[in-house]
Amino acid sequence: MNNTINTVVKRIRAKRRGWVFTPSDFLDIGNRASIDQILSRLTKKGMIRRVGRGIYDFPKQHAVLGTLSPDSDSIARAVSAKDNSKVYPSGAMAANMLGLSTQVPAKPVYLTNGSSKSVTVGKQVITLRHAKVPLLDNTPDIVNLAFQALSYLGKHNIDDQVVQRFATVLGDKDINYIYKSISHVPGWMADTIHKIKQLHNGQIHNANGAR
Repeated sequence: MNNTINTVVKRIRAKRRGWVFTPSDFLDIGNRASIDQILSRLTKKGMIRRVGRGIYDFPKQHAVLGTLSPDSDSIARAVSAKDNSKVYPSGAMAANMLGLSTQVPAKPVYLTNGSSKSVTVGKQVITLRHAKVPLLDNTPDIVNLAFQALSYLGKHNIDDQVVQRFATVLGDKDINYIYKSISHVPGWMADTIHKIKQLHNGQIHNANGAR
């Protein structure tokens, strides 16, 4: 048991403060009952903190503010890992990250290929919504972000500036990945991806197809 505890502690420390995790992150070390017992002991000792149902963190410490709350991204990743699913920022956040929108969601919302759910951690409510456009495996993050941003913007909000932005922010490899995945998206989005690829490669000079 002591060896198992030491291994769990080493993993937690190796991940460093701020890590949010679930018992599933240790099932290669011991069975679920023993892991639950160990995490309970470490919580009582104050090394880790239980922040939600089946969710723990190795809390960050601030010299003035004291123990900090876990960030929403870390919580969302931990919940998705627990469910063996993927998680990405919402379409609104993806659009903001890619420079396509200045709007930032007031509440943390994430897209998942798993079930839609809400998770409460302290005063934070993290919302996971099933993605309308698939989150693809073995694909660069920026490609999945691009798909979700396009889905969020919608067919009628795609103009020359949007196409130009995608053609600029996506690299050659990204364009190839996104083009190979074109069969997974709605027709209007596929048409937009064609224009992005052509503009990126210099085959056209604007989204209307002018050469």
